[in-house]
Amino acid sequence: MFTHLSVRHFATVDQLELEPEPGLTVISGETGAGKSVIIDALSLTLGERADSAVVRPGCDRAEVLTTFDVADNPAARAWLGERELDNGNECLLRRTVRADGRSRAYINGTPTPLTEVRELGEMLISIHSQHEHQALLRKETHRQLLDNFAEAGAQAEQVRDHWRAWQKARRAHDQALAGAREQTERQELLRFQLEELDALALTEGELPELEQEQQRLGNAEALIRLCQQAVTALYDGDEGTCNDQLGQVSHWVEEARRSDDALATVFDTVESARLQVEAAADDLRHYLEKLDLDPQRLSQVEERLDQTYTLARKHRLRPEELIEHHRKLAEEANTLEHFDEHLEALAAAEQTARETYMESARALGRRRREAGTRLTQQIQKQLKALGMKAARLETVLEESKPGPDGLEEVEFRFSANPGQPLRALAKVASGGELSRVSLAIQVICARNLTVPSLVFDEVDVGVGGGVAEIVGRLLRELGEHAQVLCITHQPQVAAQGHQHWQVHKIQGKDTTHTRIQSLDTGARVEEVARMLGGVEITESTLTHAREMLDKGQRVA
Repeated sequence: MFTHLSVRHFATVDQLELEPEPGLTVISGETGAGKSVIIDALSLTLGERADSAVVRPGCDRAEVLTTFDVADNPAARAWLGERELDNGNECLLRRTVRADGRSRAYINGTPTPLTEVRELGEMLISIHSQHEHQALLRKETHRQLLDNFAEAGAQAEQVRDHWRAWQKARRAHDQALAGAREQTERQELLRFQLEELDALALTEGELPELEQEQQRLGNAEALIRLCQQAVTALYDGDEGTCNDQLGQVSHWVEEARRSDDALATVFDTVESARLQVEAAADDLRHYLEKLDLDPQRLSQVEERLDQTYTLARKHRLRPEELIEHHRKLAEEANTLEHFDEHLEALAAAEQTARETYMESARALGRRRREAGTRLTQQIQKQLKALGMKAARLETVLEESKPGPDGLEEVEFRFSANPGQPLRALAKVASGGELSRVSLAIQVICARNLTVPSLVFDEVDVGVGGGVAEIVGRLLRELGEHAQVLCITHQPQVAAQGHQHWQVHKIQGKDTTHTRIQSLDTGARVEEVARMLGGVEITESTLTHAREMLDKGQRVA
């Protein structure tokens, strides 16, 4: 609910504070007093475009703050919570406009883009002006109003979910079909690449072994020569071998040990060295026995390595990456072999999603048609009460291609006079007629409203007498289910308000100020009397005003 409005340096307003209450609040004042300033200031905080002209002359900036109680508005609370802008049950919208035209918007103290402010504002309050009924001129609004009346909001959202699921499945199927030719070409390439890799049949760990074998075979002559020289020097030479020299050293140390046992460790070390030299010589002999000069084997190894390196370059890989690449290509080829099965699965998924959507959309359509008949009857009744006895309005559902909102378009078609065909509301309704049609629909749908506050700007234009009184009753009835603010020139409407504000303009020599005040019972009598007209307010006029207020306040 709308709980507070604070305006600073806005148009003709220097400073203004308002605290709307539940029910119907009527706002009156002389023509030109500045009643529309309240609507303009409120609209600014709800995300309307800013203009430097709204800044009061001589001031640096204008500022408007509106406060809403969202305790009973789950949609707004959820929206705020999702964006981490929540502040308990209170929501504060603030808008500043500088004299140079720049403006900023805030939600609960956080700077926020206007698109998001407008999105939130639609959940908080709805403004209906005599000249601003664009919403009612759109088919989308007609559909939303019908769904609200039918209490089909959850069902409509389910249809949108099913539509999104169908479109997702359709896109997946279409993309697969579009890629079918590419898949065929890819399969042919994979088949050729796998034939080469299969022919190579490189195994895990084979590459380093081949490289090591190539190194050994390529240097076999040098290895034989060096190893033979080493064996000769260690053990097999005619004289002066390493073994002979260690034997002489061992003999000398053994004789010396007879004189000093401290040399026993040295003797053991020399003997151990002799044994190690002998073992090294044996190892070299065994190595030489296995080491062969095999040019044929070297050629085979080098040919296989060349095949491996060539294939790696072809695939732009390092040779050691070929085995993993081979595995991945084989997996991809296996997947593509089952591509037809994949296409069939995608087609089946799309068909299932389509059938689910169509079933839910048809059910929603049936509910809309049933509710549309009832809504038409109730609107027709209200229009007659509003003095439009010859007017006709029908809720028309026309079949349309499948979409997120179902299988039909919803449109209110209207005829104001006998003999005129029903046509789109946007093409035939005048501003005053549109105001009353909007009022009739809002009253009917009041119990299903998701927006807790409504503002009507001169919805009573073009009516008077008994019809104006009926308009007032309808607004008061609407105020029983939602918070309603109504700018009016009709005393019959003003008399129905739960509270009454009066706007007046104070003009000085060089300045103009707009003021607004809440009227008590006595002041309301005088204001209603003024609205009744006449050059002079007489006792008779005051009496009439009291009677109207007494009657208006007794209306349930």
